[in-house]
Amino acid sequence: MRIAIASDHAAIDLKTELREWLIEQGHEVADLGPDTGDSVDYPDFGYKLANVLADGTAERGVALCGSGIGISMSVNRNPSVRCALVSEPLSAALSREHNDANCIAMGARLTGSDMAKACLTAFLETEFAGGRHQRRVDKLSKPEI
Repeated sequence: MRIAIASDHAAIDLKTELREWLIEQGHEVADLGPDTGDSVDYPDFGYKLANVLADGTAERGVALCGSGIGISMSVNRNPSVRCALVSEPLSAALSREHNDANCIAMGARLTGSDMAKACLTAFLETEFAGGRHQRRVDKLSKPEI
């Protein structure tokens, strides 16, 4: 699967570990940065991740920052992206099964690497259920409030 991963400076170590693990699992991974631990702004990397999901360059995305909150808000500014902030495997699986999420966000200060890998496994292995969930997902793509 083609997966894009991005973070801010607070999550660079987790991003690097998850990138290598995903490659070991046989995935094609695009690391969108950052490349150093220098302070950066999470919206810049969230928008970059959203763009590669929206244009189809990546099938799924992984967004990381200190809490996962800021970068998930950034990624979700793009109406083509459905990014779920997750902290355990059940929410990761349900984000796919019920919400057809194409991106998950996690907080490096809150989620250890083993839990992050378990969340990623659930996210990548769970299919969208469709059915009654489809009309709800369709409404997310047309945010007329």
